Amino acid sequence: MAHLTSRQVLAIVTNYGVEQDELLVPVRHLRDHGAVVTVAAAQPGDVRTLVSDEKPGETVRPDTTIDDVDTAGFDLLLVPGGTLNADALRLRPDAVAAVEAFASSGRPIAAICHGPWALVEAGRVKGATLTSYPSLATDIRNAGGTWVDQEVVRDDGAGFPLVTSRDPGDLPAFLREVDAVLDDDAVPGD
Repeated sequence: MAHLTSRQVLAIVTNYGVEQDELLVPVRHLRDHGAVVTVAAAQPGDVRTLVSDEKPGETVRPDTTIDDVDTAGFDLLLVPGGTLNADALRLRPDAVAAVEAFASSGRPIAAICHGPWALVEAGRVKGATLTSYPSLATDIRNAGGTWVDQEVVRDDGAGFPLVTSRDPGDLPAFLREVDAVLDDDAVPGD
């Protein structure tokens, strides 16, 4: 089960409002498969997740802050959703800079639900085909991307591997493609 042993994954979140399963399910899955996952929060202190943007979820202790993490050593950037989380995350220069660092170096980014808002803010969806929570479709199109309504999309049209899904119900397909992109011998840094 440890087929991702050498992989380093960075998850970026705010301290309130990340969709519980869009953070915890991928983190647990990746760790169970041998990857080292670092959760970087906007501020020091616990991350309070939500379920369906409203009900209190689990509390997560982050490993570091987005501002303090060096993105260079990571193989994949994970951007979970949650409306509040994603909306606040896209307004943070350090989060947008993390997206830019991964995209400009050709390293994979996996974003689910409202997570692609950070890619829109970084100007990194032009030429890509992706999915998201449906309310982001116009934002993605206006930023030069092609939005599709599918459970998962893996695309290299923006110059880097991009894996996107719509919501927590798509997590099995999302994780399958995240595993595949991390398992790919073409991941930069190998």
